[in-house]
Amino acid sequence: MRVERARYFLAALRTGSLRSAAAACGVSQPTIGQQLTMLEEELDAVLLTRSRGGVRATSAGEALIGPFTRLVAAEDAVREAALASNGTYQGRVSIGGGSVTVETIVAPVVGRLVAEHPGLRFSVHEGPSGDVERAVLSGDLDLGVITTPNGPPPSGLTRRPLMTAPLGVQTRPDHPLAHRRGVTWDELGKWPVVTMRPGTVLHQRLRAHLPDAEARVEAMSARSVRTMVAQGAGVGLLAAFATREPVADLVWLPLLDAEPVEISQVQRTDSQPSRPATIVRRLISARAEELRSPGTSPL
Repeated sequence: MRVERARYFLAALRTGSLRSAAAACGVSQPTIGQQLTMLEEELDAVLLTRSRGGVRATSAGEALIGPFTRLVAAEDAVREAALASNGTYQGRVSIGGGSVTVETIVAPVVGRLVAEHPGLRFSVHEGPSGDVERAVLSGDLDLGVITTPNGPPPSGLTRRPLMTAPLGVQTRPDHPLAHRRGVTWDELGKWPVVTMRPGTVLHQRLRAHLPDAEARVEAMSARSVRTMVAQGAGVGLLAAFATREPVADLVWLPLLDAEPVEISQVQRTDSQPSRPATIVRRLISARAEELRSPGTSPL
């Protein structure tokens, strides 16, 4: 059995649709649909149900999630060993990301690179998602890890979804909103807001829903947002993964009518990644999987 079909199956369940799974795997939707059909024919079992609401595993599909996961992991381990034996941990890779993605995903990956692959040189560049995408497209960066902007990616770029996190607000414990179970956009609009600077996805979200909101502070990083909230500057607008390392005893409330924030890896569509970049991409995927795993508390 071709292992890539197991990857497509797991991607379809993880993303909830064939379209999203195709984008995540870097193939077309017809291709992934055809390969999943061939997988079902090969195993003589219906593994997925398809509907307008997305795809779901059948009972047969549920039974195969564990074996397929182990199969994919085994192939990854073989590829990793082959790369190491060929001395491919030499070289250089440049990574871009926003303040949140650098803190939560890129920094732990860098830690692994330093500890496990000392011969591989790397650089990290932090900036708004749009700037990171333009740098990847121009070739100044090998890849980026960004909060996904609204709309399709620029021509020549592929976004691969990694994870999502709910959007919400942070307040001081003495704020009138602190004892609520959640807030709405309209309720948030009644208070001064502390959020990220223009050009970021969070700022775009704020202006799309509350064009007249009083953005009292437009910060460079999630940590700055939390620090300003702790000093009473206003209510902070952040995605949940930005609250992992508290600055003070702040309260986080979900924004009840907001779409979750998506984290994506971006790369050029028309170029084959270098072997060092391939190593980093796998570590980024592994880190995102850690953040998605039950029993962890990244959000």
